[in-house]
Amino acid sequence: MQLLQKLLPTIINIQEIPNKSFIEKEVSLHMLRLDEIDPVVSGNKLFKLQNFIKEALSSQKKIITFGGAFSNHLAATAAMCKELQIENIAIVRGEKPASLSHTLKACKKNGMQLEFISRQAYRLINQQDFLNELQNKYGDHILIPEGGFSTTGVEGAAGIAGLYRAYNFSHICCAAGTATTLAGLVKASAPGQQIIGFSALKNPDDFYDRMQLLLPGDDHKNYVLVKDYHFGGYAKTNKALFDFMNSFFEEYKIPTDFIYTAKMMYGIFDLIEKDFFLPKSKILCIHTGGLQGNLSLKKGMLNF
Repeated sequence: MQLLQKLLPTIINIQEIPNKSFIEKEVSLHMLRLDEIDPVVSGNKLFKLQNFIKEALSSQKKIITFGGAFSNHLAATAAMCKELQIENIAIVRGEKPASLSHTLKACKKNGMQLEFISRQAYRLINQQDFLNELQNKYGDHILIPEGGFSTTGVEGAAGIAGLYRAYNFSHICCAAGTATTLAGLVKASAPGQQIIGFSALKNPDDFYDRMQLLLPGDDHKNYVLVKDYHFGGYAKTNKALFDFMNSFFEEYKIPTDFIYTAKMMYGIFDLIEKDFFLPKSKILCIHTGGLQGNLSLKKGMLNF
């Protein structure tokens, strides 16, 4: 528990991102630097995982969770479990490759047991028959859905809002995968505040269904999902994205990851130029960490 208390911040750097064009358009942009919490267990992951970890510690049960070869969620879970000496198992999407990704190598080094299943089988991970198989094979455990997708994950992510509530931002922007963090921000949002998600997925067709599952009985209608900045889909990239990441780092000395935060920032800059935000808007973007994912890129693609 002491490690969790040490990692969970009560104050975090809120960095201004000044730009001449923003001044002309009378909008301000700041970034909540959750990436600075820890090199691996950073960003939104710590918040989404905290309640699952507490339950595992109190019950002394192992953890089972899910993810793909480049999952920041798996990397963070493995790192936390190593520090807290919690046995943990990952059900990994796809057949075992000849060479593990950097993310999975790190997970394995941190003691995570990796079990690979086919993509077809992975589609069934939420079915009761599959969950029964896990119980029979591994015994009692704490199950963490992929990306923490659950009301438990939402409750944890809602704690992020306490780090910026006093600043009265008009808009809160966050990259979205499973939408768990976004739901937490919506749950904890202030009256009149708008929450904007930037999809990392190409076809997030079930987004609003997911939000209803994550926020049962919640009548918040102050959120929207922007779908135009996925760059071809999850973990897809192109030269324009890398050029933006490099120029953004040169200007503001802020490293971003190519899966989530960089795409969100590209989108925010573009939307400000297109007058999506009204004058006097006070925008906060959430840096959700995940920088370890950049290690999978070829050397020299990024200048940080």
